[in-house]
Amino acid sequence: MTYQQKGGAAPPGAPAPTMPAVPPQAPPPGPQVRSAVPDTGPPRRTAWAEGVDQLRAAATTEPGRLRIIGAVLALLVVAFGAVTAWEMADRSAAADDVLHSSQPLSADAADIYRSLADANTAASSGFLAGGQETEESRTRYERDISNAADKLVTAAANSEPGSTSEKTITKLNRMLPEYKGLVERARANNRQGFPLGGAYLRYANSKMQVMLDDAERLYTVENQRLRSDYDDATPYPWIAIGAGVLAIGGLAWAQHRNYRRTNRVLNHGLVAATAASTVVLLWLVVGHSVARAGLNDSYDNAVRSLNTLNDARIASLKARGNENLTLVARGAETRTVGTKTVDAYDYDFEQQMKDLTVKLAAAEGLADNSAGKKPVEAATANMLVWKERHKEARAEDTLGNYQGALDKVIGTKDKKPTGECFDKVDEALKTAIGREETEFKQAAGNGRGAMNGLVLGAAVLAVLAAAGAVLGIGRRLSEYR
Repeated sequence: MTYQQKGGAAPPGAPAPTMPAVPPQAPPPGPQVRSAVPDTGPPRRTAWAEGVDQLRAAATTEPGRLRIIGAVLALLVVAFGAVTAWEMADRSAAADDVLHSSQPLSADAADIYRSLADANTAASSGFLAGGQETEESRTRYERDISNAADKLVTAAANSEPGSTSEKTITKLNRMLPEYKGLVERARANNRQGFPLGGAYLRYANSKMQVMLDDAERLYTVENQRLRSDYDDATPYPWIAIGAGVLAIGGLAWAQHRNYRRTNRVLNHGLVAATAASTVVLLWLVVGHSVARAGLNDSYDNAVRSLNTLNDARIASLKARGNENLTLVARGAETRTVGTKTVDAYDYDFEQQMKDLTVKLAAAEGLADNSAGKKPVEAATANMLVWKERHKEARAEDTLGNYQGALDKVIGTKDKKPTGECFDKVDEALKTAIGREETEFKQAAGNGRGAMNGLVLGAAVLAVLAAAGAVLGIGRRLSEYR
């Protein structure tokens, strides 16, 4: 009997069939491509980003917020103190320059001009006297030359290296001996009666006019420097004031926040910081206001008057020099004005007297009290007499009476010379200038004194305020430990 096989299983005892082995395959030709990029992890973050994250995390907790508030308050207070010290140091330095540098140098420049112009006037007066030059005239000339040389040395020491003023002073120092040499030649020839003496004196006067132009330019430059120093010293320190308001506002906010969260009215550290910052701000505003008032007063009531009086003195010196040279030249120098030919020196005299009249009127208007007006009024009165006597001298000269004209210009007092009027005008202006310089020193000194200690005081109080803010916040932080 035959049986058919059921199912696909191998009979018992028979080995299981195996699949034929697959031989290893060679890689395909061509470049090999990596199947995947190795994992290198997330990109490294910058220190700034990590710091921001840490700060953000700290700000989510109250201790973290307190630390941030303390750091910001300390930074605000220190910045306030630093800006205050910086701005007031600049203004204090400018005020020092006004009081001890630019104004004295401006005064020296005016004195240099006065000494040179007066020396030229004395030289021409001595020349007009011929061989009978007075000892007073000679002494005055030597004193003016010596004073001009001394002031040039002082001005050179106070001028900025490489500045225009330094170059002008150097030029004046070089020309002064040349001028003196020409004057001595003029005197030597004049004593011997040689007409060449007049030519030498006119040449010396021409050189002096160049020197006077330079001296006047030096005076103008130093006045501009003085005005610039005032402009640097008087503006309000708005940056420091703004920083102070911001710092005090931040401290007040921190105390209010502390009160809302703890119901505690005072935090000793923050109160101390606020008090110190307030003292600095009040000191800054009040101190600078007082300093500004003093400096402005010194300019409005002293410097402006000084400038006008110096200008008047310069005009009187120029006028006197031209009056003398009118007689020295004897018509050798002429000028065409419109359709007329006039004596050049006499024409310049008239122009300078007009300028003197204007300057004296302005000086009288600037005088702030009767003591200031009195010497200006005296100068004005003598100027009017000077004008009248000059007309008489010119009338004598026009009639051909040269000696009569000479007597009315450089003669003795009994002949009522114009030189007497000039001396009185110059003396009155000197008195007025001395009074205004005293007022300047007092007002500017008061203004500068109001800034004393502010730089150091602001720095010290700012450090104390910052320490108070940190300690106040630290007290709150200790409650979380």
